[in-house]
Amino acid sequence: MKIFANKRSHSAAFQLNPVAAGCAVFLSMMASSAVYAQEAAQAAPAQAADVTAAKADPNAPVVPSVVVAGIRRGIEAAISIKKNSTSIVEAVSSEDIGKLPDSSVAESIARLPGVTAQRSRGSGKAADISVRGLAPSFNGTLVNGREQASTGNARSPEFDLFPAELIGSAMIYKTPDATVIGQGLAATIDLRTVQPLDFGKRVLAAGARTERSGVRSGSPEGDGKRYTFSYVDQFANRTIGVALGVTSYKETGGGQQKFEGGGTETYSYNGQNVIVPSGFKADTETSTSKRDGVSATLQYRPSKEFKTSVDLFYSAGTQTLKKTGLEGSIGGSWGGYDPVGTLSNATIQNGVATAGTFSNFKGDVRNHKESADDKLTSIGWNAQYKKDDWTLSSDLSHSKATKNASRYETTAGVAGNTPASQLGSLSWTGFDGKNLAAMHLTSSFDYSNRSQTFLTDTDGWGGGVNSPQAGYVALPNVDDKIDAIRLTARRELSWGPVSAAQFGVNYTKRDKKRYGEEGRLVVKGANGYATATVPGSATATAGTTGIPIVSFDPVGTLGPIYDMVKWVDASVLAKDWSVSEKVTTAYAMGELDGKLAGFEYRGNFGAQLVHTNQSTTGNKVDLLTCTGITAATCPSAVIADGTSYNDILPSANVSFDLGSEQQLRFGAAKVLARANLDDMRASSAFGVSKDNTVPILVGSGGNAKLEPFRAKALDVSYEKYFGNKGYFSAAAFYKKLDTYILRAPRAFDFKDQVTANTQLPLTGPYKGSTVGLLTTPTNGDGGNIHGYELSVNIPFSLVTPYLDGFGASGNFSNTESGIELPVVGFATQGVAGVKIPLPGLSKRVTNLRLYYEKYGFQFAWAARRRSDFLGEISDFQDNAQLTFVKGETIIDLQASYEFSQSYLKGLSIYVQANNWNNTPYQEYNGTDSTAISYKTVFGRTYQFGLSYKF
Repeated sequence: MKIFANKRSHSAAFQLNPVAAGCAVFLSMMASSAVYAQEAAQAAPAQAADVTAAKADPNAPVVPSVVVAGIRRGIEAAISIKKNSTSIVEAVSSEDIGKLPDSSVAESIARLPGVTAQRSRGSGKAADISVRGLAPSFNGTLVNGREQASTGNARSPEFDLFPAELIGSAMIYKTPDATVIGQGLAATIDLRTVQPLDFGKRVLAAGARTERSGVRSGSPEGDGKRYTFSYVDQFANRTIGVALGVTSYKETGGGQQKFEGGGTETYSYNGQNVIVPSGFKADTETSTSKRDGVSATLQYRPSKEFKTSVDLFYSAGTQTLKKTGLEGSIGGSWGGYDPVGTLSNATIQNGVATAGTFSNFKGDVRNHKESADDKLTSIGWNAQYKKDDWTLSSDLSHSKATKNASRYETTAGVAGNTPASQLGSLSWTGFDGKNLAAMHLTSSFDYSNRSQTFLTDTDGWGGGVNSPQAGYVALPNVDDKIDAIRLTARRELSWGPVSAAQFGVNYTKRDKKRYGEEGRLVVKGANGYATATVPGSATATAGTTGIPIVSFDPVGTLGPIYDMVKWVDASVLAKDWSVSEKVTTAYAMGELDGKLAGFEYRGNFGAQLVHTNQSTTGNKVDLLTCTGITAATCPSAVIADGTSYNDILPSANVSFDLGSEQQLRFGAAKVLARANLDDMRASSAFGVSKDNTVPILVGSGGNAKLEPFRAKALDVSYEKYFGNKGYFSAAAFYKKLDTYILRAPRAFDFKDQVTANTQLPLTGPYKGSTVGLLTTPTNGDGGNIHGYELSVNIPFSLVTPYLDGFGASGNFSNTESGIELPVVGFATQGVAGVKIPLPGLSKRVTNLRLYYEKYGFQFAWAARRRSDFLGEISDFQDNAQLTFVKGETIIDLQASYEFSQSYLKGLSIYVQANNWNNTPYQEYNGTDSTAISYKTVFGRTYQFGLSYKF
């Protein structure tokens, strides 16, 4: 792939506006060797060089051209961006990861210094991005400089919505400047689509790819196909430009064997207390996904003074996940119909029953189906006018995201009134008292036999025979909409070191709501003991256990087999909410270009004044009057609340030229990261505590007055360059958190929520008191985050010409936090009394890549490693939960060949293998990383593709 811009001497390149230079190179980089192959004619007129700057209010000068081809030239382009920027930034392009397409943007940028990804529990693919060890919610994510709607509870959209083929570049601002709207506390990630008038001629490209997934996972393999097409052209003497990119893919994931332990219990056996497994849940999961995406841009530039563009980004997809498994209690009881068994044939070592058999095992066969349809539409209009020293620009944008989901859960086994004599037993071996995932399980009962395994209420989870629950269905929906307008003015100046000034205003209005209904599935019949035959004849195995079970698709069974009883209680009502947010940002920034103590420097300084007005709605529930799970037995009321607040966010960046291609950078800023939208809901529920502690009012819910994470940030970076061939950099950062968000109980007076019917404590020190404990997201204060990053990128030809074509890049980051949070909202056990770090914080992150490129051949070996961290997952009720995630190393291999002669010129073939080392995804209990509570084996993914540009 070749990349062109306009020509000018190499030495002059570093006199450019750094943002413009960075954008010029970036917009000529592709996220796929098959898509957006940029070829500018060498004889293209000079006016074709005008490139849009890397922000929503572009003001960049004409940018000279370079010719870039292959991995090494892609690396050189990224080095130029880093070298010319006045801020501390990172960048990504397809060349930086071996000139091979990634299926998502997250997988591409996860290779950059200080950047890592959390894999999805369901797919094993990179889904969420952490920068400098902080949770994904600490990032700001933009598309073409604009905030985007999302389909989840978080503010930023999921990266799965952005096929890599439709994104031309990505810039990660580790230090912001005053013109970046939607900043994050950790970083700001700006995804860019292409601008057609930056191309020198018409370009058409097409590609196709096939893949095999789940290889060596121990389960059936999956497959997928992906097709891409792009078209870029210019008309009317290059005053009109059109760019169109289309991608479509469909994947059937390989089977994934999963195991989740249910903790441990103490059991009296032969006169001594021994540790036994409490229970387990083991699934084999298969998934399907498909996505269609379109990126389109229309540009009009009738003169050097005026240009305007309209761009569209559209992504629509469908995902399904089928879970087929078995769960049940081993050493205790998990329901009203579940009898406690008796331990026999036990092997005891150091107080642990490493092997044994429990009678009265009532397993629940799981056949669950989750599906979701989502859409993201983003439209933007930008106009810019230049006159003398002034540049005026405007930007209008609209972003809308929707997600309609469904979750069917069914249970099969024996009916609740089945005598214990007809129940089976469960045996285990290989248990060490901690690592539940290492156990080997066998069952005496045949759960694959449809003559004795039925759809039924097995354990009485619904509350008993008069309230049966043979499954559950949830139908949640999310609607999110963002409208924004931005006006900017820039003027060239000669005020000493101030070379230009920018000022502007941005107004953003966001409306998001989550709504739906859910309820228990009841087998058609008289009571909770009703049964129905499992449809079909298919069988499967229960995750890593290998136990055979019945299998079927539950979709379509509502009506023929099941009735649904709508479930309404405090936890369900809390899931419905709406948030309306209006943010007005005024900003001003000066650009610096001067000399101090004999050293030349460049930079910027400025500030944002941000006014936020937020209002939310939710459901209020009095737990005294909520005595059941229906609307009649759990009355509620819609409540509204909100707040407003102001922030002043100053920022400054300066880069000193130390000579001999050395730079020293400093950055200082006040930054913020807004709360997840579901944390801001006005929902609440309260009542007298029902445990054995002192009687007191307790409540939980969202916090409509929640304010953002706020921090003061300092950054310093030293960089040594070797021309444009390689570099070494060392950076350090420190963030002093003024406020952060935690979920913990706090003293609260419920006097404004109690009614005449509210029961207050009848005994104890809080008798008759409205003062109690409220658990909600709350703003805390104090603490710090600090760390350092080391990065090197070296072609081996700098050492000896005999190694021309070989090279390596690597980076390492170490991040620590002085913040410890109380333990609330954990999905795992063993964390009582433990203080935890900030979610998403991996202390150590390492990336390494070795490559060879010459004579049309390209080979790359890449590894990324992150240490243990506190992750966020979604539980079976769609609520966010924290869990400890074990560190992992992922190895990828890539190879390609591009034909440069004959009638095959323009054709590229490539192969790649992801997760070559078949690293599982694992979670663990407490602070003991050997106590594995959840494990998934995803296997390898092989991909083969062809691309052709013409």
